[in-house]
Amino acid sequence: MIKTTIELPISDNPSDAELKKIKEYFKEMPVKEILTGLKFAKNRWSAKDAGTLKVGRKSIIQKEVHSVTAEQAQWRLKNWKMMIANYRRRGYSYPTISRIKKILIQKSKKKSK
Repeated sequence: MIKTTIELPISDNPSDAELKKIKEYFKEMPVKEILTGLKFAKNRWSAKDAGTLKVGRKSIIQKEVHSVTAEQAQWRLKNWKMMIANYRRRGYSYPTISRIKKILIQKSKKKSK
């Protein structure tokens, strides 16, 4: 194994235990995996720092359906292909979209009964 030394400027002073943990991770993992993880961590940190980090699927679903009336739910279901395109543009996964649809179906039935 080739030992390569990298000098990293970091924001705080890590403890000895943290440095040891970082060395273990870098020793065990391939560079591509490390870069992928660091990219994810940086994006998450940027979103958290900007206040745009949306944590969890439940909060996304609640944001989409909490104030929807029965009429609005029916309209969204009638125009579902357009709604899917909007949700995908916002980065929602298909399981999240299907959960939104399930709640919209429930809301649309409440008024019609």
